[in-house]
Amino acid sequence: MEKAMRGAHGVGYEVYSQKHGVRMEVEEKRQKEYVESQRMVADLERKVHS
Repeated sequence: MEKAMRGAHGVGYEVYSQKHGVRMEVEEKRQKEYVESQRMVADLERKVHS
């Protein structure tokens, strides 16, 4: 988990779990990536069904 966390977000789990500001930045980034991925899926589905 440590490597995945550090690789994806540039911060280790220990820092993530102890620092609220870091945790909020990581979660905001995750949310933005999720929304973007949902937009990409919706765009692909529109293209496939048109």
